[in-house]
Amino acid sequence: MDMDELHQLIELMNENELLELELVEDSKKIRLKKKYDGGPRVIAAPMAAGPVAQAPVAAPAAAAPTESGPPAGTVAIKSPMVGTFYRSSNPESPPYADEGDQVSADTTVCIVEAMKVFNEIKAEMEGTIVSILVENGQTVEYGQPMFLVKPN
Repeated sequence: MDMDELHQLIELMNENELLELELVEDSKKIRLKKKYDGGPRVIAAPMAAGPVAQAPVAAPAAAAPTESGPPAGTVAIKSPMVGTFYRSSNPESPPYADEGDQVSADTTVCIVEAMKVFNEIKAEMEGTIVSILVENGQTVEYGQPMFLVKPN
C-alpha cells in the first residue's frame, strides 16, 4: 500500500467520522485508530431493510388520543430489549405461538434478536394469546407490546 492509498483511507475515516478502520489484504493488515477526545460520540444503529413508510403528520390540535394500556381483561407481553422480532427459530419452522394458543409461564412465544444474539422470550404468565401485535422481522423497541394475553 502506498502513501496515496493510506491518505485515502484517512480521508474515508474523516468523511464518515470513523474512530477505527481495519483493512486486511492477503498477508497485510492495516489498522488505523483515532485518539478519542472524550467529546460526544454517536454510534449509528443498523437500519431496517426495505422501504421506509412515512406516516402522515397530524396537526397538533387534532392529536390522537393516548393509549392507557392493553384492552380490559388482557395483559401485554412486552419486549425486554430493542431488536428484531421473530415468531419462529427459522423460516421453515412453525411459529412458537399463534392467536388462540394456551401458554404457561415457561412457554417460549418468540425470539428477539439483538446484536446477533437470539433471545427466547417466555410468556411469564398463564393464559390464551388473544392478539399478536408485531409482524415477523419487525424491529421492536424496549417495552413495546408484542402479544396480548387473556390470563387464566
